[in-house]
Amino acid sequence: MTAPAPLVELRDLTFAYGERAILDRVTLQVPRGKVTAIMGASGGGKTTILKLIGGQIRGQSGQTLFDGQDVGAMDQKALFAARRRMGMLFQFGALFTDMSVFDNVAFPLREHTALSEDMVRDIVLMKLHAVGLRGARDLMPRELSGGMARRVALARAIALDPDLIMYDEPFAGLDPISLGTSAQLIRRLNDAMGLTSIVVSHDLDETFAIADQVIVLANGRIAAQGSPDEVRHSRDPLVHQFVNALADGPVRFHHPGPDLEADFGHGRQA
Repeated sequence: MTAPAPLVELRDLTFAYGERAILDRVTLQVPRGKVTAIMGASGGGKTTILKLIGGQIRGQSGQTLFDGQDVGAMDQKALFAARRRMGMLFQFGALFTDMSVFDNVAFPLREHTALSEDMVRDIVLMKLHAVGLRGARDLMPRELSGGMARRVALARAIALDPDLIMYDEPFAGLDPISLGTSAQLIRRLNDAMGLTSIVVSHDLDETFAIADQVIVLANGRIAAQGSPDEVRHSRDPLVHQFVNALADGPVRFHHPGPDLEADFGHGRQA
């Protein structure tokens, strides 16, 4: 049986900010119905990939495909239609601070549909119930803990029943209980709703526990790609350093500079 085409695909994609290369001819696939984790050192292009998929930026060469269509070639109408099929969980939630929990989750429904307020209410309460916060509907963002705010943001991200959800550092700043809850929510919602999920994260243990596929970026290219177990046992030195949280390796502890003799040698004047 032929496997379905990937929901998201990068083909030979190159992207740079001015002279600074971020992605160098990267090719990857995000299979439908799975959780794909994108990991790597800070500044390695992980969030850049999310922006390329959402059409916020466009590569200098190559293609970014969403459901077989080139995002970089879409006009505004097609891009907005594609974005309606995507949900985004931003770092730290990015809730509207002057709106209640209910109105935050209702916002995309009111903005992008013509549903009645009765229907909006039912959908909002269902989405909040899915993340365990139906009882917090009337609270304001300032009254929420960090973990609760992240779950409200997740309810907002799934409000329009998207095909794809992208998570940008969903575990940052969370306590162990909230972190574990958020990770299991990502996995359960992905499976229960038939979603495709892309998780950008530095948290190895929780991410490896929920991911079907892990992609490690390094130096603008893919250093490793496979199941969590395959990546964990990669022989690539940089992947080994990253997975084992080693202070020194291909990513050096010391920033490049003069050698010790030049700075501390006996050639200095007294």
